[in-house]
Amino acid sequence: MRRKQPAQSRHITLSLRRTIELPEFLKDIMNIRQATVEDLIAVQNCNLLDLPENYQMKYYLYHALSWPQLSYVAEDDNGKIVGYVLAKMEEEPNDVPHGHITSLSVMRTYRRLGLAEKLMTQATKMMVEVFGAHYVSLHVRKTNRAAIGFVHDVEKKYYADGEDALAMRLQLIEPKKLRARGVVEEVNEVAAH
Repeated sequence: MRRKQPAQSRHITLSLRRTIELPEFLKDIMNIRQATVEDLIAVQNCNLLDLPENYQMKYYLYHALSWPQLSYVAEDDNGKIVGYVLAKMEEEPNDVPHGHITSLSVMRTYRRLGLAEKLMTQATKMMVEVFGAHYVSLHVRKTNRAAIGFVHDVEKKYYADGEDALAMRLQLIEPKKLRARGVVEEVNEVAAH
């Protein structure tokens, strides 16, 4: 009688040896990894195909060179980039360290697979681990129903076409840990704005 072998778990391998679980049917075909300068043309292409907010190449390069730990790509089994997150740290001297998601996109045929969440999760983890970020901010169109889970305010006519934006924020460090660091008052003051 032949013994059954235990099922092996497959993961997406991330830089710095982090893993993210994927749905069973995607485990062999998706990879999330830190973006490189060589990826920027494909990232820009993904942006141009899927988003109305587009950037010049120098803006992508600025992110890749200034905060290389914070931008990630999702690629299929052929190495084609099908999604990305472009992130940075804000440099405001009167504020606690915090990150910002500049752009997040997944090609339409790869949506509803949890890739955007996984890309964002990896970027925010690195914001905390590398830069000590207390929170991350993100602007999304009011009509973007997929972007949920943040506390938000409305910024009127934020986009070039006049559509309002939701100014969203996700707390990355628990208030208990902030209190231990003596920065709760600063964070509460920032959150009130």
